[in-house]
Amino acid sequence: MREPREPRVMQIVNADKRKWYQKPNLRFLYFILVPTCIGTEWTLGFDGSMMNNLQAVPSWVDYFDNPSSAKLGLLNAIHSLGMVCAVPIEPTVSGLCGRRWTIALGSCVMWLGAGLQAGAMSADMFIASRWLLGFGVLFVVCEASALIGELAYAKERATMTSFFSANYFIGSIIASGVTTATFAMDSTWGWRIPSLLQAVFSAIQVVFLPFCPESPRWLIANQKGEQAYKVLLKYHGEGEEGEEYVRREYEQIQASIALEKELARRFMWADVVRSRAMFHRFAVSGLTGIFGQVSGNGLITYYFAKVLRIVGVSSNVTIQRIILAHNCWALLNSVPLSILAPRYPRRHMFILGALGMAACFTAWTVASARYAITGSEAAAATSIAFIFLYNPFLNIGLNSLAYTYIVELFPFTQRSQGLAFKQLVGRLGNFFNAYVNPIALDAIGWRYYVMYCVWLVAEAGIVWAVFPETHGRTLEDLSFLLETKGD
Repeated sequence: MREPREPRVMQIVNADKRKWYQKPNLRFLYFILVPTCIGTEWTLGFDGSMMNNLQAVPSWVDYFDNPSSAKLGLLNAIHSLGMVCAVPIEPTVSGLCGRRWTIALGSCVMWLGAGLQAGAMSADMFIASRWLLGFGVLFVVCEASALIGELAYAKERATMTSFFSANYFIGSIIASGVTTATFAMDSTWGWRIPSLLQAVFSAIQVVFLPFCPESPRWLIANQKGEQAYKVLLKYHGEGEEGEEYVRREYEQIQASIALEKELARRFMWADVVRSRAMFHRFAVSGLTGIFGQVSGNGLITYYFAKVLRIVGVSSNVTIQRIILAHNCWALLNSVPLSILAPRYPRRHMFILGALGMAACFTAWTVASARYAITGSEAAAATSIAFIFLYNPFLNIGLNSLAYTYIVELFPFTQRSQGLAFKQLVGRLGNFFNAYVNPIALDAIGWRYYVMYCVWLVAEAGIVWAVFPETHGRTLEDLSFLLETKGD
């Protein structure tokens, strides 16, 4: 199989010494990608942190009759079920409508979900609203992450897609701040205001989307090559050899997509098992999705309040403050790590992150066990400290590189399916995780952590054995990374 490789493209990129902020059009592109695409993670961060904080808001707890562990698990897990239900149709919508219109559609569905959640009169309405929010956000997450990778200049592509995940914590901080501010309200507005504010991020996306260009790869794939060339020339043609770069990039994208179409025709999910290379891609995509949800981070995202109560933190005000402090710390370390991590081989970062998380989780478990036996305040403080130390290791691998890696791993014609499959497997894992975590924490407390200590070590081994390296190549070079002549 002949790959449409173009070494000259990367030679021009490597020789281009002008920074992105010295190129007016590229600078505008990166700024407009913040509210339209990167800001997608604000929504996810806001949702996770809001549901975490609401467990310490008296008006929410009282209104929903102090939900049991099983009901609390359902309230959190139903969001993931909504995402799972959107997976089968998302790639089709994307192929027909393009990246931008699919993002707009998902944002509109999320408006409905936020409005229904803010006006919920019963637990059933609240559950339905969270399903809608999950259904809509799947469209937005898949297309926003793909659009960033397909619009960014090759030199900054990995950093831009890595920075995507770091923005999760901006939403988390806003949600923590809002729920802390509304915490003392006696009325139901203590939880309705945070719920209503979820619509704001989607509104921002829709307002700015008209100023964001469509993916040139989608345009080429849909016989709109002239428009695609104009997009590439405007945003990628500002370097010292800009015209040559754009011409070669355009030809490379054309050749890659033509070959992908020749091989794939109309992609069917059955194709996953027909091709060893494609099966490998989807297996890695699924593993990335499951690792991103069940590496212990679900305990912090949705049940931090319960985790803190295990080590004796009982004050709702203190819980709110610790959650807010943790979200601020997560943002502070995730931003520099999202810039640093893409500079190194992907496998190395995933393995480093998994082993670091395993070490912190082990110390967290030991400290929690010590507190359970002795009631030591020092043990409780140590447990909380290792929860904070765990976060940079989560960010350096899974948070920083998950979307970067999947965008690089899949060719254009299957990129939406690859991202959707990552979400499918990840959200199935998250549904189980969100539902089981509160029940397990109530039943066996700190002993539940032992499972994660073992699992995180296993993650490192799986990455070493299964994950291919994608660092340092263009998307078109990577389109046939796993193919062989006999495949």
